Amino acid sequence: MSLALRFIAPASIGLIVFLIWPLITGIYYSFTSYDVLTPPRWTGLDNYRALIADDRFWNSLKVTVEYVAINIGVQTILAVLIAALMHRLTKSTVVRSLILSPYLVSNVVTALTFLWMLDIQFGIVNQLIVKLGGETIGFWSDPKWVIPTIALVNVWRNMGYTALLIFAGLQGIPENLYEAGRTDGASEVSMFFRITMPLLRPILALVLIMTIIGSFQVFDTVAVSTTGGPADASNVLQMYIYQKAFGEYDFGYASALSVALLIILVIITAIQYKLTRAGQTDLN
Repeated sequence: MSLALRFIAPASIGLIVFLIWPLITGIYYSFTSYDVLTPPRWTGLDNYRALIADDRFWNSLKVTVEYVAINIGVQTILAVLIAALMHRLTKSTVVRSLILSPYLVSNVVTALTFLWMLDIQFGIVNQLIVKLGGETIGFWSDPKWVIPTIALVNVWRNMGYTALLIFAGLQGIPENLYEAGRTDGASEVSMFFRITMPLLRPILALVLIMTIIGSFQVFDTVAVSTTGGPADASNVLQMYIYQKAFGEYDFGYASALSVALLIILVIITAIQYKLTRAGQTDLN
């Protein structure tokens, strides 16, 4: 028993120091007025009352939901198609490595690269659009384009990783089911919707939970490319929390925003887990 405790001790200490203790501290600070320079002063629910009346918070939540809807919708569809193609056509390690490669690029490098490529004056994408007879698009400066742009940039980066997670789930579907489908004359498309998707549901549900949680915490791309602009059009929740904490040094209110985000994610995850029946499988 003592040997087992020694093995789990490092991970347990890390969990307490870097996760549980910061969580408890953050919840405590959310009930205080705290600017780092002076000791925290207990204010009760004042931060949460201010949060409910804060138009910028609701705008940040709306912007974040818009980002998540575009990012997860496009990413999931493309990832499922890529995973299905890999599963049915090739299982080459080289192909899997190429698909995963964008995920190995850091968020900051990805954001900077697309920031230059999509620049309204010098970006290669806008130059190509003009040469084809179109007009330049303010991918980073137009409120209508900025969130779709950020979402699709992150789709490019994360799509391969999501596809490989789904591909791993496809490996668990027995091949004899597809052989039986072919014997009955079913097409690949028909087998995809009648065999693959139903049996992939538990894995797909868990992947969706992971990706949605990650999407709600988007920060790097926004911080590098727009810093929340133009006119708060890309000011996602994580960016707003950062501005309050490290821009205005209002750590108490920033903690309340963080707790609100935590509650939102817990509710979304619980609903999603129940609706998708993520803990159950149709494979018997």
